[in-house]
Amino acid sequence: MTTNGHTRRRVLKSTGAVLGAAVLGSTPAAAGNHEEWTVEETPTGDTLYGVNYTTDGAYAVGAGGVVIERTEEGWKKALDGGPTGNGNSLYGSDVIDDGSVLWFAGSSGAIGEYDVESGVLTDHSAPNDVTNNFNGIDVRGESGSANVYVAGDSGKIYYSFDDGETGSWGSVTPGSGSNINALDFFGPRSGHAVDGNKTVFVTDDGSTYDELGIADANEDFYGVDSDGDADVTVVGGGGTVYEWDGSQWTRTDLGDASLRDVEVSRDEAYTVGGGGKVFRRSGGTWSQEATPTGQNLKAVVDGPTPLAVGAGGTVIARK
Repeated sequence: MTTNGHTRRRVLKSTGAVLGAAVLGSTPAAAGNHEEWTVEETPTGDTLYGVNYTTDGAYAVGAGGVVIERTEEGWKKALDGGPTGNGNSLYGSDVIDDGSVLWFAGSSGAIGEYDVESGVLTDHSAPNDVTNNFNGIDVRGESGSANVYVAGDSGKIYYSFDDGETGSWGSVTPGSGSNINALDFFGPRSGHAVDGNKTVFVTDDGSTYDELGIADANEDFYGVDSDGDADVTVVGGGGTVYEWDGSQWTRTDLGDASLRDVEVSRDEAYTVGGGGKVFRRSGGTWSQEATPTGQNLKAVVDGPTPLAVGAGGTVIARK
């Protein structure tokens, strides 16, 4: 997903067939304009699962409830222990529309919001006393009135149209009950989600969902970028990328790495996954980029400097 001035996404309520498959070779492409990925030092050895740009620069979240920020002096810890202080891991993050508040969600029902400008942390954990693991989070709107969507490992999507306030949460099981692995919203109540049963869901009210496919898919889905009714990208196991144009899905095979996240902006896109793999789409073509790490990557964000994060506290930057 994208934030802080970058685009968001969405889809039609119908199931399209796979149009075709494009196969990409595994040879890393040379970075254009002399740009290359470099490793940045971080103050944690724990896996990082989410990364976003805010009004205060880039933040990443991860295991043990760590939240780190990118400063002029390098990466530093902003928070430790998660929203409750109990060390619950954080598996996803997002920012409100103006980028001033970072939200995150994770294990044992952990949900929190962190105002990066004031330094105030608010705990919204265990909505409706739910303490299941949360795999991802997406927020839309402004501070104090944001719509919040959380992907549940139990197959439910939890939602609040009142900034996560106690008593404001509802839930829905859009599919078979398989874990919801990721979700992304391009409008206040319009967006998409993917689950562990090879299914993509679409909503236009934030509380009810229809299946959008993908027919004959053989891979689990782990990441989704929704940018409109006819502009959705899904990534998953087996190095597979699916792109929806409003009427059909097109599949591209990028090798055998399991892809965990995808970020699409106006001119390019990135997807990341196992073994330090990074792929970039430019001019409509996906190509592998050389990276300085073999660590499994979990999340990617475009921005002033594209960033990817993953196992072992890894952060790589495209400079």
